[in-house]
Amino acid sequence: MTEDNKNKIRVATRNDWRIEPMPEQHETFVLDRSFTNEEMDVLHLGNIPKEMEDKWFWYMEGTTLWAHRSWTGFCIYRIDLKEDGKHVVTVNRDPEQYRCTSIEEDVRSLNMLLDYWTRTPYDHYNEWLSETYDTLKKADKA
Repeated sequence: MTEDNKNKIRVATRNDWRIEPMPEQHETFVLDRSFTNEEMDVLHLGNIPKEMEDKWFWYMEGTTLWAHRSWTGFCIYRIDLKEDGKHVVTVNRDPEQYRCTSIEEDVRSLNMLLDYWTRTPYDHYNEWLSETYDTLKKADKA
């Protein structure tokens, strides 16, 4: 393998993971957020999980970001990215796949995820710790 091939970054595609489609039970909302060119470049790379703590598989198709839970393959978010920063989000509302029912909570969670996903390098472990803490806090255990 040449040095060039070793340094090539692999772009995630839908075929890199076992995934499920967005269920019939879903809801949409607008996420008002801008991204720098560098952040968009990182999102376009996607993420293929390498460790159990990395809970997300995501990839881009055109201007759509698909986000799936890595363990189940369930599609949780479909984000149709718009140039004006008013992104249309479709969120899973199948209670057997995703328990959140609040758009406000999804906006908060998705913004937090996007903050993590656009960092270089992406730090899945700190994301996992943050999600675990939030879950415990909601259950009054933290």
